[in-house]
Amino acid sequence: MENQKHLFELPEDITYLNGSYMSPQLRSVTKIGTENLVKKANPTLILEADFFSEKQRLKERFAQLIETDDPQTIAIIPSVSYGIATAMHNIPFEKGDEILVLEAQFPSNYYPWKQLETTKGVMVKTIVAPPIGPDRGRIWNESILKAINEHTKCLALPQVHWADGTLFDLKRFGERAREIGAYLIVDATQSVGAMPFSVKDIQPDAVICAGYKWLLGPYSLGVAYYGERFHHGTPIEDNWMNHQNSENFSNLVNYNAQFKEKASRYDVGESSNFILTPMLSEAIQQLIDWTPEAIQAYCRTISEESIQKLQKAGYFIEESEYRAKHLFGIYLPKDKSIDTLKEKLLAAKIFVSYRGKAIRISANVYNTKEDLEKLVKHLC
Repeated sequence: MENQKHLFELPEDITYLNGSYMSPQLRSVTKIGTENLVKKANPTLILEADFFSEKQRLKERFAQLIETDDPQTIAIIPSVSYGIATAMHNIPFEKGDEILVLEAQFPSNYYPWKQLETTKGVMVKTIVAPPIGPDRGRIWNESILKAINEHTKCLALPQVHWADGTLFDLKRFGERAREIGAYLIVDATQSVGAMPFSVKDIQPDAVICAGYKWLLGPYSLGVAYYGERFHHGTPIEDNWMNHQNSENFSNLVNYNAQFKEKASRYDVGESSNFILTPMLSEAIQQLIDWTPEAIQAYCRTISEESIQKLQKAGYFIEESEYRAKHLFGIYLPKDKSIDTLKEKLLAAKIFVSYRGKAIRISANVYNTKEDLEKLVKHLC
């Protein structure tokens, strides 16, 4: 795969290694958003069928991206917290159940579960990250597996850790979860789009993604997969579109209490969003054309030598087997000051994030090997 920066609108004078914070926008996505923004000036151009056609296209494309055959298992959501709340609302928790989370995982996949300790009498069990050092990723994965027991009702996990890119073996965890009847709920915001994810292979119960990071879409729109155990659940909101036969506008006066099939019942109100929905759909189609496999390979190619240089200089970066290639954390040697490095990187117009004790680097197809070499130069 070749560099794709020409398809984005990034300024030439910056080095943007911060896709985990927010992706830059594809020119094609900007074009579609602008066209549809202008369209609203003349509402006669928006037909009744338009309330449903672009939604369906988005679901079909996301289903293809995560390798599930049924677009009706996909819901359109406004945020990760909304998607998590929908899953939480439909899991039959009982007092004494355990929910497994990771140390310092993203708050939207922690706060909702934590409140259940008060309302349902469950226990949120945090799997602590091992100390910085050899085999950290492997040890962390083994700790998760050992923590799954007969009391585990739900594993609320990411595919990669948002702070440092540590990779987790969801297929293995899912197999163990199914043995005891537990749910596997995945926040895949920091992975889907940039790395392969297969619903067929992993068999999760839910996969939830914000759209504005690795899906390269706009802010305030996301997508989620809900598996068979959620197909007859209750949505957290009743809107006119998540009920059956809502396509017939003249018949809306005749209320229909039946929800739509499968995950369509979980669509957020106004999910037809005539600006954001086609933008996210266009972005996902570009990812399908590139393929997540090619994106991972590209990111590995441009970063591999720079990572080795940083490791030799005393920085800790997770071993390749347990690290995403598009997202990794750099932990500093004792003689380095993170505040000093922040100033140096900002002055050089190198944009990264700082999460916990790690400098978070997140590259994509708009980056080059020279971008990573520039980073190394200012860290070493």
